[in-house]
Amino acid sequence: MNIQVLPEHKLSSVAPLKQCNVEKKEVELILVKDQNGVQYTNSTIIPTAARCAGPHGTSTDIERETWGKKIDFLLSVIGFAVDLANVWRFPYLCYKNGGGAFLIPYILFLVIAGMPLFYMELALGQYNREGAATVWKICPVFKGVGYAVIVIALYVGFYYNVIIAWSLYYLYSSMTAELPWLKCGHSWNSINCTDPQHINASFFDKNTSYANNKFTPASEYYERGVLHLHESKGIEDLGLPRLELTLCLVVVVFILYFSLWKGVKSSGKVVYITATMPYVVLFVLLIRGITLPGALNGIKAYLNFSLSELNNLQVWIDAATQIFYSLGAGFGVLIAFSSYNKFDNNCYRDAILTSAVNCITSFVSGFAIFSVLGYMAQKYNMDIKAVATDGPGLVFIIYPEAISTLPGSTFWAIVFFIMLLTLGIDSSMGGMEAVITGLSDDFKFLKRNRKLFTFATAFGTFLMALICVTNGGIYVLTLLDKYAAGTSILFAVLIEAIGVSWFYGVDRFSEDIEQMMGFKPGLYWRLCWKFVSPVFLLFVVIASTVTSSGLKYGDYVFPNGANLLGWGVAMSSMLFVPFYAIYKFFSVRGTFTERIAYCITPEHEHHKVAEGNVRQFKLKHWLAI
Repeated sequence: MNIQVLPEHKLSSVAPLKQCNVEKKEVELILVKDQNGVQYTNSTIIPTAARCAGPHGTSTDIERETWGKKIDFLLSVIGFAVDLANVWRFPYLCYKNGGGAFLIPYILFLVIAGMPLFYMELALGQYNREGAATVWKICPVFKGVGYAVIVIALYVGFYYNVIIAWSLYYLYSSMTAELPWLKCGHSWNSINCTDPQHINASFFDKNTSYANNKFTPASEYYERGVLHLHESKGIEDLGLPRLELTLCLVVVVFILYFSLWKGVKSSGKVVYITATMPYVVLFVLLIRGITLPGALNGIKAYLNFSLSELNNLQVWIDAATQIFYSLGAGFGVLIAFSSYNKFDNNCYRDAILTSAVNCITSFVSGFAIFSVLGYMAQKYNMDIKAVATDGPGLVFIIYPEAISTLPGSTFWAIVFFIMLLTLGIDSSMGGMEAVITGLSDDFKFLKRNRKLFTFATAFGTFLMALICVTNGGIYVLTLLDKYAAGTSILFAVLIEAIGVSWFYGVDRFSEDIEQMMGFKPGLYWRLCWKFVSPVFLLFVVIASTVTSSGLKYGDYVFPNGANLLGWGVAMSSMLFVPFYAIYKFFSVRGTFTERIAYCITPEHEHHKVAEGNVRQFKLKHWLAI
């Protein structure tokens, strides 16, 4: 018997040492035994190498890049999940829905649905090392879900980049001795512009509040000076793209392109700034906010504990919807990011850490927001509810107006809009990476031309976003915000949860996780994946559909045609799910039963279909947990 090391090209199933980070001493030896003139070869693959070669023993992912450092991945996930909604939506929802009592349904949904879905997507991407579309090799009939979330991510990019461009425009406009939204008298102001000093609570009737007053300098600067909304009659009268906002959009798209063109090696470094800067700024704004007169009143209103509000179904719907959108499950981003992890990375710990950081950030941001709103209410002798609002009205009108009255207002404005800019950039990076990874994993020629494909994606997003920087662009943005990633993303994640937990099997999914980390998920996680999360998502889908109303922006009511167009946008992504399932069924050969079997059996097990050994055709598969 003699021992020899075979050349590398003969060990096709063993990953190169450099790719797998295996120490040199872990060299596999091949035993060649000479017996009666015949050579018998025996070998044992090193477990680490087998893992690097792929989850099913293939070598397709040997060359896939990985994050430079673990912190790159964590910051990217946190940067994506912590976005503008953490600042402009959660604090107001908390205040409106019972203050501290709102945290009860919010934390409940975080524990039973938010974290499990977050964990599921991280594990799914890390084990299969594929993007949102090709990850469905585990159950081919659901590949349409991957295409649906990629399309949704594209739609969101069309308008989300415009909001970042607004932040950039405001940042540039803040670099003056006197902030342009402090007083009336500018070219964009109307004759109705009213100085805030002349406004008090008696100025409004019971149906209006200071927050929706259209004639303050800050409100007119946003709608007339930035958006030029007064030059549009509605969504049917958009006009041409505005030069200033177009230039800001160009800058945003270039930042995105140069952050993503080299893959996670480049984006992983950009997030060191974009993911950490918001926390620095938020801390500074918080310290300044709590030192303002009236800040305590604002914080008390924010945390006012009203258990009676929990009797309102809408509070529970708001909590469920917020936790879902806040964590960002379903956009394909978590799958894309985790697909670049090392195979044995502890994604369980990552899921707990990053989702907790996201929710804590939302809660803490409320103190920074409501301390300033309390100051503003006291300054104008109003109740907190008169100045409290959410969405763009909070971050582009109310908060900037409050900042403009502070000593050193220019500094505070610059700091605030830097925070908005960085919050938006890394979230937009995540969405675009989901598109790039998802499609390039499916179409290999795109992966070979990553830089060109990234440019094409960024440029295409820019062209589509131009419609949102017209005079009536806010109407298009409002439509996309409601329909592009509303019911459609909820539907996609519902089907995703069913596909993974029921068709692929929660027990098999748990075994995959055990291969990666050495332990199986506990019974709690398995029950959540199989029962609680799908029920939660079904509840949110039904609730969002039932409570959906016609589009409005301020006093402007969208025509019926705009709502039909919005549902068309939503359906354009959702239809990928049934259409691809039909296509897949007719693209495979065999009897009706065999076609069904091929559609729901993992690709690497298709040989079992011919043997009649289809796991999903057995009751044991559906009962397993």
